[in-house]
Order: sequence, then structure tokens, then C-alpha cells
Amino acid sequence: MFSLIVNCLVGVKVGALNLLVTNPRDMRGFVRELENSHFTMITGVNTLYNRLLSTPGFAEVDFSGVKFAAVGGAPVQRVVAERWQATTKSPMVEAYGLTEATLAVTLNILDSEYNGTAGLPVPSTDVRISGEEDYELPIGAEGEICVRGPQLMQGYWQQPAETAKAFTADGWLRTGDIGVMDERGYVRITERKKDMIVVSGFKVYPTEVESVIATLPGVTECAVVGVPDAVTGEAVKAFIVKRDAEPSFEGVLSHCRQNLTSYKVPKFIEFCSDVPKNAIGKVLRRELRPTPIEPRGATTPEASVPIQELAR
Repeated sequence: MFSLIVNCLVGVKVGALNLLVTNPRDMRGFVRELENSHFTMITGVNTLYNRLLSTPGFAEVDFSGVKFAAVGGAPVQRVVAERWQATTKSPMVEAYGLTEATLAVTLNILDSEYNGTAGLPVPSTDVRISGEEDYELPIGAEGEICVRGPQLMQGYWQQPAETAKAFTADGWLRTGDIGVMDERGYVRITERKKDMIVVSGFKVYPTEVESVIATLPGVTECAVVGVPDAVTGEAVKAFIVKRDAEPSFEGVLSHCRQNLTSYKVPKFIEFCSDVPKNAIGKVLRRELRPTPIEPRGATTPEASVPIQELAR
């Protein structure tokens, strides 16, 4: 939906030339396409931009015509946005939407600097942050993002029970995303509700842990999920793709302990060659939740090492 709306339909509307990269996993081939194209904007997800920035030759591409990079699918990590700005001299513009809302729900101003939010509600669209019983939470409080506007679906095809669960009694769509709205009306996406990890009753958001790990030199990609734990109910597990020997297991653990509250620090760390993604490059966390806990695709003997008695 993201590429259909932003690339195809908006491109047709403004008379733009669209270049489709059919195999974005071939990063060197992707960079060659960019070298041969005087492009003015690019769309993608956080994972794609991170891989581009780490691909040899990308920094030498001519970015003089680039106005901005559009980001969707998942929140962009600050370290990726800052590296993109430094390399291309163009901003990353983050937006938020979902299939049930067809078009975007929130959008940042196109020429704005990265601000860590998904932007303001688009015209004719209302956004509120709701609590467990669908009541509206005050500014700055964290809760489920609910949306009301003309772009919402009428319902799921021939699934009235699912449709009823998706909407509140007064017509707001429950997005399943957790977020915060600030005093200016900007919405920051915290996490998918179903991806949240609960450690001894404390909420842990994978995106926060991933953002911390991503700042370590040598980390190419990372993904964090919750796995069963006999003591805490769930424990945090990190899957890390790295470029070379660094970072080590001890290095990751030390970095996380310095930058995260103790219960958010991964209890299991696994170094692997890749993390599963969908066709547009979005990480599929659901495929990283083995039961029982077992090493998956480990590339070093220390991969998937439990940290005993952490956060006790």
C-alpha cells in the first residue's frame, strides 16, 4: 500500500518518472541503479536505508537532486536518519499509515529535519491516543493510536466479527499500534501492540532496544523479540547481524546495560547471517519467536547465550 500510494499514484498525479528496483536485496545492483539515475526522491523502509548506507559505493552517488527520502513501514532509527542526512544532505521524512486507512494517517512536513515522530495527522483525519477501555488519554500519555477519517475501510470483507473488534463504538479504528501525541499534535510510534514484550510485568518495546543496539559500530541489522521465560514470563532476545568480529557478545551486553533499564537488556543474544524480511524489507519479528528457545542460524559458538539472573 505504501509504494502503491506514494510511488505509483502520487507519481502519476505529479507526472513523475518512477524507477522500480525489482530486487532491492541486491544492494550493489541497487547502488548501480542509483548511480545511473538522477533521482529526486526515494521511498523505502528503515532496513533498506540502513543497508544502502553500509553498501560500498553508496556514499559516492550523486545526491545533488535529492529532495527527501520517504520512510514508512516501521519507525526509522535515529542513527539511520542521522547517517542518511550526513551522507546525502537530504532529510528523511517519516509517515505513518496502515492498510485499513488506505492513505497516510500522519505525515511530516516534506522539507523538515528528522524529529523522531511520524508527523501530524493528514487533512480531514482525526487521531487520538486511547487507553484500555477506549477512553482518550491526555497529551503525552502512551496508548493505542486510534484513527477516524474518510479514508478508513468500511470493514474486513465478510468478517463482521473482526470488523467489530477493529472499531470502537463511536467509529474510531483501533490501529494496534502504540504511540504518543505531543502538545503540537505530532505522533510518535512506539511499537506494534502485538510485539510488546512483558518482562516481570514491565513493558519492553523492541524498537527501543533495537535502536540502542543499532548504534554499535559493526551492527548491520538487529531484531528484538520476546521469548518464553519460566521466571519472568517473557525475556528479551536480540538477533544481530554484524559486519565483522565486532561487536562481541560482551560488547553488546555492556552497551545495552549502559543505555537501557536492566529489565530491557537482552537475556539472549544471537549473532546470525540475516533476519527474515518481507518483500519490502520490513523485518518479520514473528518468524524469530521460536518455542522453546533454540539457537536459529547462529554463526558463532557464543550466539544465543543466556545472561543468568539479569534484572532480578
